[in-house]
Amino acid sequence: MRIIPAIDIIEGKCVRLSKGDYETKKIYNESPLEVAKSFEAHGIEYLHLVDLDGAKSKNIINHKILEEIAGKTSLKIDFGGGLKSDDDLRIAFESGANQVTGGSIAVKDRTTFLGWLNVYGSDKIILGADALEEKVAISGWLEESKEELIPFVQEYQKIGVKYVICTDISKDGMLQGPAFNLYKKLLSKTKVHKTIVTGAGVEDFIENGIYLIASGGISHFDELPKLKEIGCEGVIIGKAIYENKISLKQLEKYIINVD
Repeated sequence: MRIIPAIDIIEGKCVRLSKGDYETKKIYNESPLEVAKSFEAHGIEYLHLVDLDGAKSKNIINHKILEEIAGKTSLKIDFGGGLKSDDDLRIAFESGANQVTGGSIAVKDRTTFLGWLNVYGSDKIILGADALEEKVAISGWLEESKEELIPFVQEYQKIGVKYVICTDISKDGMLQGPAFNLYKKLLSKTKVHKTIVTGAGVEDFIENGIYLIASGGISHFDELPKLKEIGCEGVIIGKAIYENKISLKQLEKYIINVD
């Protein structure tokens, strides 16, 4: 399971919110690059970078920070927030994103999102499926859509989406543990049955149909093996790192042992 620390950006600074509420903003560092370098120094390879200013606006805003981190570290960055047009996507990739996450766009403008999948491929485009009470939320979590989470993910899975980031908004930033039951349910509903004919006969097996990345509520290191056990491909960790609930040394040791 990949360990993916998060950096959320507002006005160029590294912040965290609680339940997506912008009024709860807490600044942890004036330099996102400094934070990213500290992750890299502890053997971390991945970064979840969110443009919260962009999420509230009509376009990407903090791409210069993406460019700086991509240019001065070797981190593989997935970038989200404010990606609402083909031009935004081009800017994100040109600025150094390895993957991008589309959330609101996948609800509001499916044609554009599907165009991104066709042009860039399912390894580059992540579906952001964040929800409150299993209803998909959009626009920086400021709006609740009418989309039911599981059918929403299943529909895009059929079209070819492989990577899904799912945040239970009620858990985000609360340090009360991740949504284990939600992730179990989502993984069970997206499993794929396969039949392979071999020299020894016909083999049937079931495997996860999506690469699910858990996000929100991570509070203790012991939660990480549990997420791996239920089948999560990755986990995004934010406030637990910034509030010293999980140390970078612990994550470094975990990565070494897994490798």
